[in-house]
Amino acid sequence: MAAAAASTLHDLPDVILSNIIAAVRDVRSRNCSALVCHKWYLLERATRSTLSLRGNHRDLFMLPTCFPSISHLDLSLLSPWGLPLTSASDPDPSLIGHLLRHAFPSITSLTLYARNPSTIKLIAPQWPNLESIKLVRWHQRPQTDDAGEELKILISECVKHVKSLDLSAFYCWTDDVPPALEAYPSFASNLTSLNLLNPSFSEGFKSQEISEITKACPNLKEFKAACMFDPRYIGFVGDEALVSISVNCPKLAILHLADTSALSSARIETDPNEPTREDAKINVATLIEVFSKLPLLEDLAIDVCNNVRDSGPALEVLKSKCPSLRSLKLGQFHGISLPVDSKLDGVALCQRLESLSIRDVDDLTDMGLIAIGRGCFRLSKFEVHGCQKITVRGLRTMASLLRRTLVDVRISGCKNLGAVQSLKALEPIQDRVERLHIDCVWDCTVEELEGINDVDSFDLNGFDQGDVSNSDNGYDGSGNPSKKRKFSFDLNGNNGYGEKTWDRLEYLSLWIAVGQLLNPLVSAGLENCPNLEEIKIKVEGDCRLLRKPTVREFGLSTLVSYPKLSKMHLDCGDTIGYAHTAPSGHMDLSLWERFYLIGLSHLGLKELDYWPPQDRDVNQRSLSLPAAGLLQECFNLRKLIIHGTAHEHFMMFLLRIPSLRDVQLREDYYPAPENDMSTEMRADSCSRFEAALNRRQISD
Repeated sequence: MAAAAASTLHDLPDVILSNIIAAVRDVRSRNCSALVCHKWYLLERATRSTLSLRGNHRDLFMLPTCFPSISHLDLSLLSPWGLPLTSASDPDPSLIGHLLRHAFPSITSLTLYARNPSTIKLIAPQWPNLESIKLVRWHQRPQTDDAGEELKILISECVKHVKSLDLSAFYCWTDDVPPALEAYPSFASNLTSLNLLNPSFSEGFKSQEISEITKACPNLKEFKAACMFDPRYIGFVGDEALVSISVNCPKLAILHLADTSALSSARIETDPNEPTREDAKINVATLIEVFSKLPLLEDLAIDVCNNVRDSGPALEVLKSKCPSLRSLKLGQFHGISLPVDSKLDGVALCQRLESLSIRDVDDLTDMGLIAIGRGCFRLSKFEVHGCQKITVRGLRTMASLLRRTLVDVRISGCKNLGAVQSLKALEPIQDRVERLHIDCVWDCTVEELEGINDVDSFDLNGFDQGDVSNSDNGYDGSGNPSKKRKFSFDLNGNNGYGEKTWDRLEYLSLWIAVGQLLNPLVSAGLENCPNLEEIKIKVEGDCRLLRKPTVREFGLSTLVSYPKLSKMHLDCGDTIGYAHTAPSGHMDLSLWERFYLIGLSHLGLKELDYWPPQDRDVNQRSLSLPAAGLLQECFNLRKLIIHGTAHEHFMMFLLRIPSLRDVQLREDYYPAPENDMSTEMRADSCSRFEAALNRRQISD
């Protein structure tokens, strides 16, 4: 009897096979599946819903027409990056819009780099069924006759179905938004999502503007805005504006309000000897009123750069008035957890929280941190920044309490929690953490920390849990104490956490001051990270204050101990120095670039995002000759994004990387150089480099 033919994946019905292919998230894996056969090719293309175009907009005749089901299209990354889609040399600019509409007929979500109003006027009308629009621009706002003219052009073309408008990466003026929304009330009333959390705003929205925007958009479910909270300025956001938000938009599920200074990527180090900042004009009674009127809140962020005192009672209201709250971010809210007589209070009562971020809380102590870990026992993500009174012992106890859930941790700007201390505190969950951020501050060596011989014990049985039920923390399912339990943690690592293996760590983020070395990182407690795939390193500081470093390299070569490391973000964008000339004894930026990039070629990276250092006096962020020479030695690179400019002949060095197939220059920082012809990289230069890159034979 002949053996039955073996069944293969190809024999599955098309419906099942298309669902399998649609479930694949990795873009490269999807592209590989499309090369199996013509049937798989058609199924993969038919199930693709999201696409980012990266080609040169001069080559629109090469637009793919095999993606009929694409619903989200990203046009913000077209090359040359940041240039308008239309120019005076185009004989028929409308042809570009027609080609895009023909290639992608089903677009409902669009991301567009809109450097001038002509781009909006050309692209927006092509898809009458648009529901979501995101505008991107880092170049300066063009001069227009009326405030909000660009937004009015957009809204006039997309009135019917748009529900989401994202201006978080679109440089404009704050007074552009209210007139545009008020001019088209039907558009504003249809919006359910409005994102105005833009870091390029100089001051942020004022109280009157917030009231006008929320009044025009009564059906918002998501509202994010950069605000002016500083009471020293006229029109600051205070009690009145917060109440107007809750009254005008009662359906809000996501509310993010942040001061513009909190949105900056640069660290603001505060001197503990200086007097604290002024108090914000935000009353606790107002917060209680606002929270009571927003019962559908799921995600709340209020990041104020002025002190909000005694906020505990207002945060306690969140438990009863906002039962769906899962994510909370607080900036300079004091009194969030001050347990008295071992009784939980403040944010510690919000037991349904899954994500909590705390910034610059001066009165948060170890006991407050432990109370949060005790009460918020579902936390999977925790971030703490600038809390100067917490120590290793408090964070270590909290980590132990949250061992079952906590997988994403960020620790920054805390004077008692440098790199070694942070890693020591996280030892109880080091086999569970998936994403981690720490500061590379080498205040303490491993030997010094392990020299502590005493055992710190926190008796947690006195905490009044109320209705908190967490059997893993010494309580039974009914919320009653099951038995007395005393948590003791030996800082010498004798509690079962001696093995320094971070089994699940996939993403690591680091902050380091300019001039400091990365070398101690591995010995600090990150010796064994077998699954680490991506790392982000942010270097910040003014190197003009420093002379030449005492060693040759920063220490990237120490990362070779991570076998799966394939992606890196190396951000030196906030490293400030001399662009061309430097005084005697000082280094210019090209030498600093060499210092930070030496050893990069040893890592075998496949993807690299690189922000060169800058000279802010001339607004120059450009790739130097030493940097280009060191990047060309990274032979495994497939994708390289340079967030700055470069000379054409420097870019030609990169053609020596055999597997490189995706390169782009982006000036995605404000203000981006306005006159591209005065920068190192011109549109023609970029096109010539791309043509040379595409002519190469790349084995895949």
